[in-house]
Amino acid sequence: MKVDTSLSNDGDLTASARAAQGAGYDGLWVGETNRDPFLLSLLAVQGTTDVTVGTSIAIAFARTPMTLALSAYDLARYSSGRFVLGLGSQVKAHIERRYSMPWSHPAPRMRELILAMRAIWATWQDGVPLNFEGEFYRHTLMTPFFTPEPVRTGPPPVFLAGVGAHMTAVAGEVADGFFCHAFTTERYIREVTVPALQKGRSAGGHAELSGFTMCLPAFVTVGRNDEEMATAVTGTKKQIAFYASTPAYRGVLDLHGWGEVQPELTRLSKAGGWDQMGDLITDEMLDAFSVVGTPSEVAKGLRSRYDGLIDRLSFYMPYDGARDALPEVLSALKA
Repeated sequence: MKVDTSLSNDGDLTASARAAQGAGYDGLWVGETNRDPFLLSLLAVQGTTDVTVGTSIAIAFARTPMTLALSAYDLARYSSGRFVLGLGSQVKAHIERRYSMPWSHPAPRMRELILAMRAIWATWQDGVPLNFEGEFYRHTLMTPFFTPEPVRTGPPPVFLAGVGAHMTAVAGEVADGFFCHAFTTERYIREVTVPALQKGRSAGGHAELSGFTMCLPAFVTVGRNDEEMATAVTGTKKQIAFYASTPAYRGVLDLHGWGEVQPELTRLSKAGGWDQMGDLITDEMLDAFSVVGTPSEVAKGLRSRYDGLIDRLSFYMPYDGARDALPEVLSALKA
């Protein structure tokens, strides 16, 4: 199980990437919030030599298959094969109102987008004539002037983020890896996520999950004393409550018999009751979503839950707590 970290969008990202590599992380992820994830990935590549660098995630529907293909192909070239293109769909309001791009049938659209992108790469890498015509995307023109030279290491792997069964199955069918949402549990991964991925793998003619990469930003609630632990528990419960207030994520709660809390959390969120929402998250729920304890206990718990299930793990710590304890968790995991 490889251990990754997410890079902040602020500050000297090249220096941060270099420091993360020196700290012993195996991979570095950049997200898309208020800066371009591909420019951030290039900065991370420039600051490192041998770690994986990828987007987690870039917003797929904000772009076309051609624009995604070109950015990712360049990064595969500049990184000597260390780049991973991680994609996610975002939600309808952001795609239509923030990006002014079309939204419809997200799972079938994502499937077609990735297949279109692979068709473009096949043209650039292997000289296959470009003739992709689908329901949502059409790419039938590629002249020599606009054709990049082949990349020595080939096109980058594509990882896809998802929660629901349909998007998860698409990941299994057409992607090389899957980002589990942080709002998940070991039981949900085993009973819902993995079967959906296997269904997709079968549809794509692949052998089970062989060669497929499972990634998880795992909640960690870590503290070395009572004060740090109290801060960690409060912060983690608030973030779990934030995700749980989203109706689309109710399936995770329903699996555990906690679905009835979701409408109340939604009501509080609409009323601005953000500070009260965490109070509805019980210790039982906290323990299901997060590994809780001292640095050594957290490392042991992560290994116990996810070894053999998750291929790439990162720490999700949504609170201003004992961040200087994470190197201890990393060291214990590596040991």
